[in-house]
Amino acid sequence: MSAVRGSTITGLGRAVPAGVLTNADLERMVETTDEWIITRTGIQERRIAPAGVATSDLAFEAARQALADAQVPAADLDLIIVGTATPDMIFPATACLLQDRLGAPRAGAFDASAACTSWVYACAMAHGYIAAGLAETVLVVGAETLSRITDFRDRATCILFGDSAAAAVLQPAPPGQGFLSFVLGSDGSGGSLLSVPAGGSRAPASFETVERGQHFIQMNGREVYKFAVRMIPRAIQAAADRAGIALEEVDFFIPHQANIRIIDAAAHRLGQPREKFFVNVERYGNTSSASVPVALYEAWTEGRLAPGDLGILVAFGGGLTWGACAVRWTKASPEGTA
Repeated sequence: MSAVRGSTITGLGRAVPAGVLTNADLERMVETTDEWIITRTGIQERRIAPAGVATSDLAFEAARQALADAQVPAADLDLIIVGTATPDMIFPATACLLQDRLGAPRAGAFDASAACTSWVYACAMAHGYIAAGLAETVLVVGAETLSRITDFRDRATCILFGDSAAAAVLQPAPPGQGFLSFVLGSDGSGGSLLSVPAGGSRAPASFETVERGQHFIQMNGREVYKFAVRMIPRAIQAAADRAGIALEEVDFFIPHQANIRIIDAAAHRLGQPREKFFVNVERYGNTSSASVPVALYEAWTEGRLAPGDLGILVAFGGGLTWGACAVRWTKASPEGTA
């Protein structure tokens, strides 16, 4: 049976902390250099939330902007999904805290946890709710304060991560407009390659877990890199195939902003012009679930996206997880952009 309706993005918002941590700052903290970081990652600086600012605070600002852009009052929301690897607490869900602060009494709320792929997973769930007629208006947020779980003594990881949030309002659209396909995947056998080992039921917080640094991000960078270089092109191709489009028809790609070399490798393997891939990793680093929506927001505000354009959004993360979606863009550029 053909789909009765799909979903599209009608509002976008973004929140980035004012505090900037540059490569020069990191040179004074750990044994590294600006040249080494840029050569291997493409990152020049990242944003760091001030003390006392939690993930829900960034999520609220991004959500407030997205609702205003969509001209939707919070009271009209049917569902709120927050993708995050850094919730305010184990429970209640960060989405519930956001629901209360926004004043959205009709909305269900829950978090999606798929590390850096969380926002793409959350969009797939929101799309499903709308397509099934279970919701009319869904707020999807990707928000992170990764600086809270980053060990700034570990030069292998502290150069990579930053804080930010972005939000999208999804509402119904005719089939063939907005989201065209979703591809989600996971490989739990690689779960140990990127994780925060302690703080859950397997290793509850204790003096020993804190002393061992097990509440910080731990990563096998070489293996994660190999996984990403392999899976990003596959996920992009799968999303295009499921949508029935050729890669040559795609006008823009919004990849997870983890490492410029991964993005370059994906463009090369797919035989696509590098110019089609939007990149802002140099300014924010890896912001996990916020990465793709922040890049999407910036591509839109810079006039890089026009109604009717075909795009593919793609992410990968701990789990291991990956996800991609094809979209027929429907939002006009903001006033003052090309």
